[in-house]
Amino acid sequence: MKNQYSKTIIACFVGYIVQAVVNNFVPLLFLTFQKNYGIPLAQITLLVTFNFGIQLLVDLLSVGFVDRIGYRASMIIAHVLSAAGLILLTILPEALPSPFAGILIAVMIYAVGGGLLEVLVSPVVEACPSDNKEKAMSMLHSFYCWGHVGVVLLSTLFFQIFGIGNWKVLAVVWALIPIANAFAFARVPMASLMEEGEQGLKLGELFRIKIFWVLLIMMICAGASEQAVSQWASTFAEHGLGISKTMGDLAGPMAFAVLMGTSRAFYGKYGDRINLDRFMIYSSSLCILSYLGISLLPLPQLSLAACAVCGLSVGIMWPGTFSKASAALPKGGTAMFALLALGGDVGCSGGPTVVGIVSSALNDNLKMGILAGVIFPILLLLGIILCGRIRR
Repeated sequence: MKNQYSKTIIACFVGYIVQAVVNNFVPLLFLTFQKNYGIPLAQITLLVTFNFGIQLLVDLLSVGFVDRIGYRASMIIAHVLSAAGLILLTILPEALPSPFAGILIAVMIYAVGGGLLEVLVSPVVEACPSDNKEKAMSMLHSFYCWGHVGVVLLSTLFFQIFGIGNWKVLAVVWALIPIANAFAFARVPMASLMEEGEQGLKLGELFRIKIFWVLLIMMICAGASEQAVSQWASTFAEHGLGISKTMGDLAGPMAFAVLMGTSRAFYGKYGDRINLDRFMIYSSSLCILSYLGISLLPLPQLSLAACAVCGLSVGIMWPGTFSKASAALPKGGTAMFALLALGGDVGCSGGPTVVGIVSSALNDNLKMGILAGVIFPILLLLGIILCGRIRR
């Protein structure tokens, strides 16, 4: 019974690689867009905000239609839109009078696909029969990290060999992954989150449950704890160590992503022997220490090492919160997963924003900005403790 769902779980792993592609490929082309199409950098930076803004909107709206059309159809649509956005990125900038409008439309299309994947992938894995769902969830989320690392490394290698001018070829190559995975989801078995005849909780019912609010705040803090350092790691490496952008990307966000993926893969392999609450408490405590290390250690090299350790510490936070929510609210259904994804995305955008605002107010002092961000892992630690008390 369980073995027949192994292909479903593998397809979900690939689904998170697809999300990593749509989130991390286009930022590698920002300077190319600026040079080739004459788009001001201020407009180009809007693409990231637009991408995650659309995904936030999809997180919210998906509550109303995913259960109606079903998880299989929703998964196929998500992959088709992801592929379509990547392919249209190679066509629309030249086809439309405004290249920026063309890029924006392509980003909008793949952002809808990426937003849907974020809502769908975790509950599909949660529904699959397995001996330890926490292990499966952690391993699943590690594939976003490996996808992020793969996109940056393979794209950089492609540009070095074939030149940045051939980026359109690479965009089409990346689009082949969601196309193939859409065919996979058309065939793999899909289990239901609910028992036959049961219905998931409605929004109003969820909002009346105290533990849901604790879990939602934990999810916001998980996203913020992760991205507050990840988004600024490259800048921190460049400014603190005076190295090139390429080396800054490798020493900063790349090291962060590798260690975050390692943490998730470790729990994915050995999670049946490890208490999830204890692992999350230790990880949150390590995260607090890493934030303090980034902010207060006198040597830039030590601060950069603390950035990497932060990646290791935040690995379990996002998948662990999903697993705790599934255990605490087994009838949470699509609404719960969609709202948790929404909370995570709010944290992903809010965490770096808080760091940026505080840094700017203190004469661009990035260390003090990250010190202000320590509030997120502190709140997450309190949430884990409070969640345990409410459950008991």
